Amino acid sequence: MKAFFQPGISALLGKHRSWLAGRRIGLVSHPAAVDPTGTSSAERLHSDRRVNLVSLFGPEHGYFGAATAGESVGTRRHPRWGIPIHSLYGKHRRPTPAMLRNIDALVFDLQDLGVRPYTYVSTLRYILEEAAAQGKEVIIADRPIPLPRVVDGPLPEPRYQSFVASVPVPVAYGMTPGETALWLRRALSLDVDLKVACLQHYHRESARGRNWPPWIAPSPGIRSWESALCYPATVFCEALPALDYGRGTNLPFQVVGAPWMKGEAVCKRLLDMHLPGVVFHSHPYYPATGNTPAPLVEGLRMVVTRPDDFRPVLTGLAILHVIQELYGRSRLWKARGTRLGFFDKLMGTPVARQALVDGKPPRAIASRWRAELATFSRSRHAALLYDPN
Repeated sequence: MKAFFQPGISALLGKHRSWLAGRRIGLVSHPAAVDPTGTSSAERLHSDRRVNLVSLFGPEHGYFGAATAGESVGTRRHPRWGIPIHSLYGKHRRPTPAMLRNIDALVFDLQDLGVRPYTYVSTLRYILEEAAAQGKEVIIADRPIPLPRVVDGPLPEPRYQSFVASVPVPVAYGMTPGETALWLRRALSLDVDLKVACLQHYHRESARGRNWPPWIAPSPGIRSWESALCYPATVFCEALPALDYGRGTNLPFQVVGAPWMKGEAVCKRLLDMHLPGVVFHSHPYYPATGNTPAPLVEGLRMVVTRPDDFRPVLTGLAILHVIQELYGRSRLWKARGTRLGFFDKLMGTPVARQALVDGKPPRAIASRWRAELATFSRSRHAALLYDPN
């Protein structure tokens, strides 16, 4: 009989049900956390009479997943269940002692990307730290990530630590939430009771299986698995208003464009660089600009063809390098509203930006973090729960 994939929540409510028995449970989750039938983890826990679900916690974008990037979310009560929904992206980004007082264990079930600037990993760190401080158990209901075998980008410098760089890992770090929690407990020397409800019949696939749970956007900008694959390459455009990266369109983070850009010219240069695991296509599209019609831009569309070989941060550097070469530094880096500090926070260091501005080739820039990636990869390997090969 063929064995079917199951997410961590199915394992938790199956073979690990005893972990929940007789305990007051808080759940950190959102609408993207569903089982193979499309039922949310919150519904599964709340409808189970043997589970005492007493509170919910929402990360960035809120428990209901509707808030935009960076939008503060308030605490409220669930409209049907009456239990509190504590916001971890508003007045507080860490669970407070008051939030944890009536909880015995926290279940963490978020669809993450395995990308440091995607803030769910920061929320995971803060939960582990506060649970350790308050003597609470943490249970991870594990989920797959889009690039489970990819490690790329610099580690953050301590002085550039922020909510988009709060964890000492590369931009793409190739660990599921369960693996990340185990790695964090060891790396941060946390004395926390931690259990992982592992994925069943999972082999670090980068392509979604046919029997996996339906994809629901974990945030408004990650509408598809393909957007999630491209996100670690184009997230840096969030700091560069000269470039549109498809937010609000059907291809967020998969396209890059500008009114003055010629997509064919940029694509030709990028294709000539033979970047691993990715190809580019000229792609005219209309940016999303609210109620004001936007002019057509001649952008590029990125397609990840071999996810396990893809180097997203190298690819992102290459895109910016080519655009700068063709259209000049000022157009890219000095446009009104440019946030150089935020770019450095996303990257975790100013070194990459400074090297780009100086015209250094992308592969030469990426070589600067080769040694630290090798060191990180060794510690990562010790935390892996699923086939590392």
